[in-house]
Amino acid sequence: MRKQMKPMKTILARVAVTAAVLCCAMASNAFAATDEVTIGTVTAIGVNVDVPVYIRDVSGTPLGVDQPPGSKIQSYSLKVNYAPASSVQSVTFTRAGITTSLTPTFESSPSGVGTITLLDTFQESTNPIPFTLNAAAPGNQVAHLTFVLTPAAAIPGSTIALTFDPNLTQLSNQGGTTLEAAPIATLLLINGAINVTAFVPAMSEWALILLVAAFAIIGMRLRT
Repeated sequence: MRKQMKPMKTILARVAVTAAVLCCAMASNAFAATDEVTIGTVTAIGVNVDVPVYIRDVSGTPLGVDQPPGSKIQSYSLKVNYAPASSVQSVTFTRAGITTSLTPTFESSPSGVGTITLLDTFQESTNPIPFTLNAAAPGNQVAHLTFVLTPAAAIPGSTIALTFDPNLTQLSNQGGTTLEAAPIATLLLINGAINVTAFVPAMSEWALILLVAAFAIIGMRLRT
């Protein structure tokens, strides 16, 4: 009898171990999908460059349209590094797209040499961010970077790399109790770039006035 019970205990132990392994695997894959944040890749044909920034809300992630109240994407921290910094004269980071008409409860855009961040939080009950669930990549535009390049440093044919800081780029619910970030494998970061081509110089207001005046004088002489 004892000989029969020993194999039975062994089998039960193996079943228990297998069940535990399966449970762990299921738990780790519960949020196998990841939301996405994307910086656009654009071509600069002048010193003023607009770069869109997107968030893609994917079903089955910790935060999103398909999750219950209190688990929506209502806050983001988007930190973008750009290099070489000498190619950029100035840059701003502001809301755009689906967040343009919303009123944040908190907003800030700190910057430093070669880096800029946009922080926004919106109240879920009054200003839900209207994401389209599982939208085609890159998702919904939420912000944009407006660059003024340095003509002497931004050499035609060169590239200005735009990369997310993986530690300080995050999505969260309104209260900040649920986070999505690259280090915990719940957020996919897709970097972008500015590809510099030959600049088309922008004309100043006075230059335009002089050009119009010159054409007017030429027109008067042709009539006479």
